[in-house]
Amino acid sequence: MAPPSDWYGAHVEEVSARFESLSPDDVHGWLVDLLPPAPGALALDVGAGTGRDAAWLAGKGLDVVAVEPSGPMLETARLLHPTPDVRWVSDSLPALAKVCRLGLAFDLILLSGVWMFVAPADRARAFRKLIGLLKPGGRLALSLRIGPPDRERGMHPVDVAEIETLARSHGALVERIAHNPDLMGRPGLSWSNLVLRLPDDGTGALPLLRQVILNDSKSSTYKLALLRTLCRIADSAAGLGREDADGQVEVPFGLVGLYWLRLFKPLVAADLPQLPNNRGQQGLGFVGPGYRALADVSPLDLRLGAVFAGARAKALHDALAEACRTIEIMPAHYMTFTDGGAIFPVARARRVPPPAQIVVDGPYLRAFGLLRVPGHLWRAMQRLAVWIEPALSAEWKRLMIDYAERQDRRLAPEIIDRAMLWSEPAREVGLARSQAGRLLGTGALYCVWSGRSLAADTLDIDHCFPWSAWPCDDLWNLMPAHREVNQRQKRDRLPAAGLLRAAQDRIQAWWESGYLKTGEALAARFQIEARASLPVLGTDAGAAAATLDDVFDALALQQVRLRADQGLALWDTPG
Repeated sequence: MAPPSDWYGAHVEEVSARFESLSPDDVHGWLVDLLPPAPGALALDVGAGTGRDAAWLAGKGLDVVAVEPSGPMLETARLLHPTPDVRWVSDSLPALAKVCRLGLAFDLILLSGVWMFVAPADRARAFRKLIGLLKPGGRLALSLRIGPPDRERGMHPVDVAEIETLARSHGALVERIAHNPDLMGRPGLSWSNLVLRLPDDGTGALPLLRQVILNDSKSSTYKLALLRTLCRIADSAAGLGREDADGQVEVPFGLVGLYWLRLFKPLVAADLPQLPNNRGQQGLGFVGPGYRALADVSPLDLRLGAVFAGARAKALHDALAEACRTIEIMPAHYMTFTDGGAIFPVARARRVPPPAQIVVDGPYLRAFGLLRVPGHLWRAMQRLAVWIEPALSAEWKRLMIDYAERQDRRLAPEIIDRAMLWSEPAREVGLARSQAGRLLGTGALYCVWSGRSLAADTLDIDHCFPWSAWPCDDLWNLMPAHREVNQRQKRDRLPAAGLLRAAQDRIQAWWESGYLKTGEALAARFQIEARASLPVLGTDAGAAAATLDDVFDALALQQVRLRADQGLALWDTPG
């Protein structure tokens, strides 16, 4: 999207002065009446430059994600427009890799003077990415620079007809075309402005999921288990997914096996039938020597960042192989499109000997191979997990009750509900509470929200993002808070962007003292969890550890996702 030599970064002062001299109300007057209603609407500004337009959109009440590939320009934008309602991301077309990993859907995407930087050979892919990031009913607004391209700055010719063709091929409607003179009076230049609208997502993701959940024949709970496994991964570990050139998302097959085991262990232990004739472990294809050797391991310990050694490492490795084998030959094989093609094709890796010690992270889990998820299904599960997962769980419960009745058994609802839980917040905050307790004696523990000093009788461990809306027990999401602030003021509300930014120094100080300076194992777990659940951080092999600023920026983007997808009530007045 930007010239390889970063012309704009080299001329940042000159460019900034020119851009900031123009009023965004004048530049975007053709668009104002089509802006999505605020508050709560979400906008993406691609090629944000100096941040002028991103700040303008934020001033209209929108939450904004601003993308800029030039490092110097991005830093300038942060300095010129330090509003908490704009979240800055270093990314570029045609891939928009970081933005796509966020799992966000936008009401408005703005490309102002950007399309000419996308090489013609990359435009079909770039357009598909942009359309995929829109909500149904969302709008894509483009300003095209009509005139001789400036080759020094990496520009290419653009025209309205190309955009109209791309829109038709992706089911988008051209809602408006406006032609305007160049506001700087440059000879030979003018601007063509287009608004495209996506009337329907057109992907068929939800009907396909509904078909599998409610209508497909099922001789076991395995299809539902695979869907719930993938839904949990898309919602809580999307950072480990990688989109391929065909738009499919490659998920480490070992991660699928890990989450599969975590879901099934409490169900099997509670003697809840997963097949018409199943009792306990009997008849379940994934129950082999490895699974049985994990009998004393809590399902909650089957998590990213966990460390297994010796006999337990071998047991986990074998159990994952058993689970992956069952998934491949059963639900992944029998879940097909109408033409018979696999919805979730699997590429298994050659068998790898069990290591003496296992760190449950991306590289280890990818050693089992890959499972591919169609991009439209992945995005639906990311954005709508809060609604899809309850439907999966309800149908899974119905099947287990039906199987039990065939066995002349009646299942207690409270036992089913207990076994279906993904996480237990009281147990999962134990490590964070222990770390906070260690700091109490030093007098250096403060409420991240209010800055009040904490004591043993006032300490709460707070999920930064409400557990009721997003069951994430990662270390970065667990923070010390004053009991009164947590239980009487914040409760289950989502911290507002301004409040998060005001608390940034205290949050990062807690991460540093609570986790990163207490030993390599805890620091490594912090990094593994953050990279998995905050997907903008990425999981590239060999990448440097994410800085605390990186993690905080990713946290701020997750706040945008939760607000946009679930409409959570905001909390912005700490006591």
